[in-house]
Parts: sequence; C-alpha cells; structure tokens
Amino acid sequence: MGQPAWNRSEGRDHILPVHHPWSFKSVRKFMKKAIWLLPDMDSTGNWYKPGQVYLEKDLILPYVANLDLCDAKCLSSSRRTTLLFFRGRLKRNAGGKIRAKLVEELRGADGVSIEEGTAGEGGKEAAQSGMRKSIFCLNPAGDTPSSARLFDAIVSGCIPIIVSDELELPFEGILDYRKIALFVSSSDALQPGWLLSFLKSVSTAQIKEMQANLDKYVRHFLYSHPAQPLGPEDLVWRMMAGKLVNIKLHTRRSQRVVKGSRSVCTCECRSPNATSPGPLS
Repeated sequence: MGQPAWNRSEGRDHILPVHHPWSFKSVRKFMKKAIWLLPDMDSTGNWYKPGQVYLEKDLILPYVANLDLCDAKCLSSSRRTTLLFFRGRLKRNAGGKIRAKLVEELRGADGVSIEEGTAGEGGKEAAQSGMRKSIFCLNPAGDTPSSARLFDAIVSGCIPIIVSDELELPFEGILDYRKIALFVSSSDALQPGWLLSFLKSVSTAQIKEMQANLDKYVRHFLYSHPAQPLGPEDLVWRMMAGKLVNIKLHTRRSQRVVKGSRSVCTCECRSPNATSPGPLS
C-alpha cells in the first residue's frame, strides 16, 4: 500500500485472486477497492462483509472441474437413464441447509439418485459415473452459493439444476446460462413433488438442445496452458475490458474530489446481489 502504483488509484487498477472465501481475510478492509477474482460472490455476509465484493468491480471465475471431460465420443455413447443425480455432503451450513431438505423430499423417488460422498478416494469415479448416466444434475447451495459440482456437471454433459438463490455465475455478461442450466428457487424446489414434476415437464427436444449447448459451452470453463481463445483465461480479460471505463471514472473522481464533498454511492449502500430464476430459452 506504500507503493506509488497502488496509491495512484487506491488499488482500483489492481487485480487480486481471492479464490477462497477465507483468502486475504485479515487485510480485506484495506484492499476492497481492488478488483477481486472470486469463486463466489456470497453477498449474504456469510463469507464476505458488506462492501467488500460486488459485481460492478469484481469477477467470478469458474471452479476447476474435478471430473474428466465427457467429449463428443463420450456424449454420443453415454446412456442417461437416471433423471436426477446428486453426490456430495448432505449437511451444510447457512444457505446450504437446503440440501438436507431436498434430500428428504427426493430420496427414494423413481429416477433419482442421491449419494452421500466426498471427493476422496473413489469419490471422483462415483461422481463421474453418476453424472454421465444422468440427464439432470442437482446443484444446491452449500457453504457457499456455488461449488465445483456445477462445473463437474457441465464437463459431464449433465444439465445443471441450480437451487441457489444467491448464486452469481462466471462471465455472465458474455454467456447465457439459461441455454445450459435450469434455475429453480428454493421455495419452489421444496414444495412436495414440485421439482420432479418440473423436470418431467421438460421436453425431449429441450433436453437435446441443452445437451448440445453444454457441448458448445464447455470450452469456456476448461483452464489450459497455453490459454485458448474463449477459454476462461480469455474471458477474464474480455470481462475486465468492460470494467475499464468504470475504473477510470472512480480513479479520476477520487483524485479531484475536494475535502467536504458529498459522498457518492459505494458498495456499502448497495442491496445484496441476487440471481432470480429465469425462463427456459
């Protein structure tokens, strides 16, 4: 913070990877004007204090998928006989408590596979096998609004069913997630019988279209070296370019505002970020 490069903009033109909810925890209050690269926004206050993260300045990055890519050959040969699949820890905190409620509602239902499990020994194989056999993959909130499970579903060709009311998604200014995922509010998902009825109402044509879109979109979530066009590294800089005007605005304004000037709206007075479910397109 004593460097001229930081002080010329109070850190606004600096980029910090804060890719864990506890990263930089002891110094965040000094660095909150910088651009943060985040795995989750979580504006509920569970992990980030109000005013630390907001979409106007920060970027959401994809988690690295734990599973292998289901390529075109895999997609053409896969037999998806399970309607809905979930594997993971069922007891979570905060917004993730919905998992236990969903399990209670769905366990034992025809066409539904729910497994308690972790990413430990045998976990990858079990998750990969389950996702590749399933049409839809359940993605409820956990300790944070998102998880690697979402991107595991994408690389597996399994249509994500997202039940996470506070979720923010990577590169949403570029990508339309309604083409590859279905968004369900927590209140709807917990109504007896509602979720399965909803999934069974999705037509075969819609399913095939979304599966084809998953095959097209997967390139946007696969990290690589060297970076590939339209891969996640490329999309980070495309999203960053859209923030440059705003960065310059706040930097120049901070350099000319005189003592006693009225304060302008900052992230502290913004309402929490929220993602509303959208219609299938």
